[in-house]
Amino acid sequence: MSETRAPVIDIALVGEAVGARDSVAAAAVAATRTNIFDFDRASLERFFEEELGEKKFRAQQVMKWIHHRYVTDFGEMTDLGKALRAKLEDRAVVHAPQLIFDKESTDGTHKWLLGMDPKNAIETVYIPDKGRGTLCVSSQVGCALNCQFCSTATQGFNRNLSTAEIIGQVWVAARHLGNVPHQQRKLTNVVMMGMGEPLANFDNVVRAMSIMRDDLGYGLANKRVTLSTAGMVPMIDRLGEVSDVSLAVSLHAPFDALRSELVPLNKKYPIAELMDACVRYALRKRGTSVTFEYTLMKDVNDQPEHARGLVKLLREFDRRVQMKDAAKVNLIPFNPFPGTRFARPTDEAIRAFQKQLNNAGMIAPVRRTRGDDIDAACGQLKGQVMDRTRRSAEHRKRLQESGVSDAA
Repeated sequence: MSETRAPVIDIALVGEAVGARDSVAAAAVAATRTNIFDFDRASLERFFEEELGEKKFRAQQVMKWIHHRYVTDFGEMTDLGKALRAKLEDRAVVHAPQLIFDKESTDGTHKWLLGMDPKNAIETVYIPDKGRGTLCVSSQVGCALNCQFCSTATQGFNRNLSTAEIIGQVWVAARHLGNVPHQQRKLTNVVMMGMGEPLANFDNVVRAMSIMRDDLGYGLANKRVTLSTAGMVPMIDRLGEVSDVSLAVSLHAPFDALRSELVPLNKKYPIAELMDACVRYALRKRGTSVTFEYTLMKDVNDQPEHARGLVKLLREFDRRVQMKDAAKVNLIPFNPFPGTRFARPTDEAIRAFQKQLNNAGMIAPVRRTRGDDIDAACGQLKGQVMDRTRRSAEHRKRLQESGVSDAA
């Protein structure tokens, strides 16, 4: 697998080439007005009624202009009266993330680097497949959880993304793809599996997912929006109270000692507590399954005893939910990045692990690696993070000491 990475991106330099000075000026103006991207339908209707003194159906018109027609200039929203358009120009703005660059893989996967502010950028990835198109969306600038096998973790953490910055990723991708909700669907699925832990940015992520599922937004069915978590147990329960999206859990090990090494959050919420929360989530709505993501790493978690432990764990999950195949497994071959101590198992080892699960009656597809030539594969996403932790500096120091180039 290729470990070639795109060149290091200096946002300021790239920005000058694409008109960043204008973008920064626009962002400064936008900061004094309300960004419509921050609103789902309910909150936008309140804004129109309480802040603008308008009928709430006007909010619905504006949502269609923005998310269906990709219009951001209020002056072009021709079914709004001139007085309302002027009011909107004075009080609001539709401000999307800044496109720094986009890159397409040989397999059709597409990656965008999007500027969130003058110092930070994130990556968003579109993966086309037969009959579907999946967008992988980021929820934070960097990630605070420090999962040992994830490239994003080496960049440290800066901040949560706003609702506008999350749904703005969908808007940029959908516009680029020529997606027309309910008609020409290029975007059929969204997975909150990009940079960051979505449940650590709960309110903004939930509001953004509401827009994704709204008919006035992107019209995606609940099951076609998936949130992936490393296992924030209390927030899984809270998610179950307010949303019906699909749940995916980054498991990666069936035993606490190993999982705590790979996913430090396990020390706070061990596997038993995590599985209890997943059972509660699945029991809220009959017929609901939970996907368990399992990244296979050579000689770390890919041995027969790990497969047996995984089968035992997920069979118990099925029993408690009282549904066959309530637990589904996504096997993800590890995607290398500079400086990692982990390696991808051989194809033979991957097939042997999968066969062990299949022979036990489990659904366990191997996720085909996509976009690795542009570093868009699972676990490889790296934007530009003004790290508030020491993690990125420590990672660079380790690379320098080992003579490895971090061409990230």
